Amino acid sequence: MPAKLALIAHDGQKDEMADFVQANESLFSRYHLVATETTGQRIQQETSLEVEQVLSGSVGGDAQIAAMVATSQISAVIFFIDPLQAQPHEPEIQTLQRVCAVHNVALATNRATADAIAEKFRQSRIAHLIFNPVSGQGNVEQDLKLIQELLEAQMQVQVHLTTPEIGAEELAQTAIASNADLIIASGGDGTVSVVAGEIMGTGIPLGIIPRGTANAFAVALNIAPGINPIRSACETILAGNTRVVDAARCNDLPLILLAGIGYEAETIERTSREAKNRWGALAYIMAGWQQLNEQELFETEIEIEGTVQKFQAGAITIANAAPPTSILAQGTGQVVVDDGLLDVTISTAESRTEALTTMIGLFGAALVKLGTNSENTVHFGAKQIRVIADPPQKIVLDGEIIGTTPVEIECHPGALKVFAPPAN
Repeated sequence: MPAKLALIAHDGQKDEMADFVQANESLFSRYHLVATETTGQRIQQETSLEVEQVLSGSVGGDAQIAAMVATSQISAVIFFIDPLQAQPHEPEIQTLQRVCAVHNVALATNRATADAIAEKFRQSRIAHLIFNPVSGQGNVEQDLKLIQELLEAQMQVQVHLTTPEIGAEELAQTAIASNADLIIASGGDGTVSVVAGEIMGTGIPLGIIPRGTANAFAVALNIAPGINPIRSACETILAGNTRVVDAARCNDLPLILLAGIGYEAETIERTSREAKNRWGALAYIMAGWQQLNEQELFETEIEIEGTVQKFQAGAITIANAAPPTSILAQGTGQVVVDDGLLDVTISTAESRTEALTTMIGLFGAALVKLGTNSENTVHFGAKQIRVIADPPQKIVLDGEIIGTTPVEIECHPGALKVFAPPAN
């Protein structure tokens, strides 16, 4: 059910409504509240809560709330009626009674029944769903409807849509401030990374419903296998199993997957949104093949715990988590997401042929989960790393270009609790 409550009170019951909301202010702070105009104003005067106000009851506010009930936007209605002194202009209860009955929505008409609803909601889980409507190639409205249908059977869901003006970061902050029981990110790896960055260290579990092009973090944790990833991801969340995994900070930005310097960043930058919409993950392979002809080696200094090493590199990958398809991260054969270390792989191929051989070796290493012995590959683990490149190289962070080197990355062991199947 949605995490939205409706509040209405006859004039003679507004004091009672204000007292009721004050007594349950901490509970109601977790919900989106909607009220008829005068009742909403009174609640805001008496509490610190924000209330969405519709029309006054005398001019149709109760009908507006009834329409919200009919369109599955309201989880419960609390309507304090005055059975002795109600006036003809005050909102009537009959319409709401019928609509709530038809749609199986709880309706309280006095303090006793309202207290019962409050107690029930006190025991309910509230999920904040941060949904990026730009992600994915499917029908956005159908995707969101399916997610709500699957999740709302077992929890109350408050939906937040990202917009050009309000991004996932701000929405995640709002969810945290609302004491969410869990926060769910639905979009591509960029959306998931931003939300995870805000949740890091809070202990709030993160649900992931992948709808992007690569969905690498979900793949790395085996979150949404099968032909219907949305349904699989929702089932994973509802199953309730969580894993504690590492996260990282890259130049103070959140990192849950990897940072790519050089070849991978150039590949990502030349992969257009149009190509991703048309070809999906294949668009990255096509762009990567083109980049092989143009990639040049660069000088790099890598500092780890005060020790500096110099390399001539074509690509540097610093991974917290990565599926086997993230070929350039597979220097050790697999990236372990809960070992407290960053997996660093440096590729030094000088020609297209060497680069292809190196990639094939790395892909083979991922398949058998063993390190590669390629002469063109260096790999090691580190808790913290600083990279300088000459000339400066572009950096791709969890699928997004963030600028150029230098870059500093620090692992935060066990910083995220994620709904995911048990580790193999």
